[in-house]
Amino acid sequence: MRSTPTSDVNAEQARAGDSATSAPAPELSVLMITLLKGALHRDEDERLWAGLMRLQSQVRAQAGILLLELLIDEAEGYAFLKSRSEDPDDPITTQVPRLVARRPLSFAVSLMLALLRRKLAEFDAAGSETRLILSRDQLVEMLRLFLPEASNEARLVDQIDATINKVTELGFLRRLKTASTGRSPPAVGPFEVRRILKAYVDAQWLADFDARLQAYRSPGGAADETHADPRAESGRQERFDD
Repeated sequence: MRSTPTSDVNAEQARAGDSATSAPAPELSVLMITLLKGALHRDEDERLWAGLMRLQSQVRAQAGILLLELLIDEAEGYAFLKSRSEDPDDPITTQVPRLVARRPLSFAVSLMLALLRRKLAEFDAAGSETRLILSRDQLVEMLRLFLPEASNEARLVDQIDATINKVTELGFLRRLKTASTGRSPPAVGPFEVRRILKAYVDAQWLADFDARLQAYRSPGGAADETHADPRAESGRQERFDD
């Protein structure tokens, strides 16, 4: 058997070390930064989505260093990072701070998420289209039915608009652009319900929220001002987790 020269072995080890410590490729860096900011949707950036399909093993490895997990739904066309579930027997997951802290949601935001999730389920059951589009007026009326009556109608609508904006900021609604006419300001465009909502609002979350909603609507009942995150790390500015 021919022996391998020592110089060749050292050279190969050096190359392996350089490969392990070299900076990640630009495409991998862009993917990690995008996912750390929020969810990645196939219909928003097909080129980056294709890159994720090629490099998902590297993305998972990089995310694991930060105690994050990569979740991909190829059928629905979205991907996001979430915190690794805490293991009481693993000091790493219990002692290391979360990359992004949990934030409670207001009752109105929680209510809108629950209503949108049900609307999406009904839409999927009909099976006629793939994108659920709702107007601003539809969203206002949908939420108004579950809120207490207010003497100041304009103020109530402003509060609902603020809730719509928050849900849009979280990434569960996407405001669609519409062309303005004449000199009038552009109307508030319709909204697409993002299918990633299905990954965050599950049956258990809906059941828990239904119980709170019943207490809220009962005589003398009152809802808390905040509600636990639907699950956790996702959306544009805030990230949710289990």
